[in-house]
Amino acid sequence: MRSSFMRRKPGMKKKSPTPNRTVSRPRSTEPATKTINLALQGGGAHGAFAWGVLDYLLEDGRLKFEGVSGTSAGSMNAVVLAYGLHVGGADEARAALARFWQAVSEAGDRYSPLKAMPWEDPSRHWNNDESFAFQFFKTLTNTFSPYQLNPNNFNPLKDILEQQIDFDSLRTCTKTKLFLSATSVQSGNVKVFNTNEVTADAVMASACLPFMYQSVFIDGEPYWDGGYMGNPSLFPLFYNTDARDVLIVHINPIKREGNPTTQHEIEDRVNELSFNSSLIKELRAVAFVQKLLDEGWLKPEFRDQMKYVLIHSLRADVVLKDLSTASKLNTDWAFLLNLRDRGRAAAAQWLADNYDDVGKRQTVDLRAEFLNSGSEMKESVIPTKPVRAPARRK
Repeated sequence: MRSSFMRRKPGMKKKSPTPNRTVSRPRSTEPATKTINLALQGGGAHGAFAWGVLDYLLEDGRLKFEGVSGTSAGSMNAVVLAYGLHVGGADEARAALARFWQAVSEAGDRYSPLKAMPWEDPSRHWNNDESFAFQFFKTLTNTFSPYQLNPNNFNPLKDILEQQIDFDSLRTCTKTKLFLSATSVQSGNVKVFNTNEVTADAVMASACLPFMYQSVFIDGEPYWDGGYMGNPSLFPLFYNTDARDVLIVHINPIKREGNPTTQHEIEDRVNELSFNSSLIKELRAVAFVQKLLDEGWLKPEFRDQMKYVLIHSLRADVVLKDLSTASKLNTDWAFLLNLRDRGRAAAAQWLADNYDDVGKRQTVDLRAEFLNSGSEMKESVIPTKPVRAPARRK
């Protein structure tokens, strides 16, 4: 796919105008809105943080979304967002997201096995690692499979999706391109469901944690949560959209200070590392392609076929650092509203800091952030001739 790419290397300064000439840029030359792609991570109830991000971006109105790639809770946010935009624009999308998360909370009130006990402090229950209910639930799910614990495969989230979204209508949506990631249980590959393939089952496949829910079968193939192989997948946005800018809305902190020592701290960090690994690998690949383009390693006929992607990142490292993995199962309405408000504040700050850069330059230093092992991106010359192995002595 032919697309424009950055002509000026990152870090290079523009030439200053001549002293006797005044250069001005009328405000009218700036577009009223800018078009970007969204990449929404999964993370259970922490997806309400992304709800807040989306709510603020929709309210602000300066960014439009061409493609949305989502996984797990990110897939749920993605389909609700796209459906709202499809039937009623930004205001309806905001209302649809609010309705969805309120329905999630109400379902949790009715069905969740993780409610606080009468003797437990509700204000501390957000991080419910030590609660009686969570410890009992953890023991059950570590001992029995969902085929034993939930033989009827009951999942209220599917009912919520089917009640609030007309998937037949959504599959005809032309305003937003959807890409939902699930993991093929048999092949281990990521499966991306495009807009015309999106069903309630596809969303549930993207959010199927195998220790809690039975595999979701689509066309005879079982699927698990997409977070194992794409959280979220970025590549569909590169190949199937025109927009160069990709804003990643993180749910799982990438960096965390300190050394985990307790059992639940270790489990939390393993969870964060596991569900960030596929995304980091894709970002490494993006950095490598950028290096090829920046340093002229490709012939012109190949270079012109490459898309120079601009990566932006709304990180959760600080804003969600006080929350444990166990809180991803907390659907208390006050907790979800707190996450929404954190997301709105984070989006407001991100826009204030980075809006002017959208469409011009990326706001993440991929090499510094993700390519710091010391070996893979050294400034070296690619050999022009193959190196021959020494001949063996007879």
